[in-house]
Amino acid sequence: MAQNSWNTALYEEQHAFVWQYGESLLELLVPKAGERILDLGCGTGQLTGKIAESGAFVQGIDSSLSMISTAKVNYPHINFAVADARDFQVEQPLDAVFSNAVLHWIKQPDAAIDCVEKALSPGGRFVAEFGGKGNVGAIARTLLSVLSEIGLGEPQSLNPWYFPSVGEYAGLLENHGFDVVYAVLFDRPTPLAGGSAGMVNWIEMFAGEFLSGLSPEVRSHVIKQVEERLRSALYRDGNWSADYRRIRVVAVNK
Repeated sequence: MAQNSWNTALYEEQHAFVWQYGESLLELLVPKAGERILDLGCGTGQLTGKIAESGAFVQGIDSSLSMISTAKVNYPHINFAVADARDFQVEQPLDAVFSNAVLHWIKQPDAAIDCVEKALSPGGRFVAEFGGKGNVGAIARTLLSVLSEIGLGEPQSLNPWYFPSVGEYAGLLENHGFDVVYAVLFDRPTPLAGGSAGMVNWIEMFAGEFLSGLSPEVRSHVIKQVEERLRSALYRDGNWSADYRRIRVVAVNK
């Protein structure tokens, strides 16, 4: 799973939208007191904390040690652990698995779905939101174009993301025995914090793998070129936005 060395201070300070937008996903989860729920890819724990407020027994896992360390400080009464979405186990069958803004980092979706299916009780539900087909399309295309122009061979191989269509992901769930009861793909242009530095911050936080191995000078050149080419489409009144498209899905384990 990508991005296991997160800058949690930058994440919480400049990218709180990740969990703030995910808060409405809890309306699809509808956690209840006494339920056993896993927050898969919990980050620094804000939504895990919201689930706990329902009275559910919630635990959070994330592949990033820095995220989990911060989550434990933020919510010391909740059980957090480092674990990979592609290879995790639970001690008792769960009533629900919840996941926000995580599954697009996992290029082996079958492995993650298999773990979720094995963790859930019969009738347990899987509620998730993540990047769908076309997510950050303008940003990704521009990054790949600039990298190609500087002579970086096969920049697409550096792409850390998995952005499936609704049909593709629903099919994977059904192949694992889930009933898909809700699935939608929607545009969600997302304002970025940081004013004029918003796009630079976003690229540094979420698209760093495209730039891995580049010298600081070349890295800075690439980011500047990407920023300039996106300005007309994604910069308005002193603020940047990202061209997000999201999938939301609710599936029930048979």
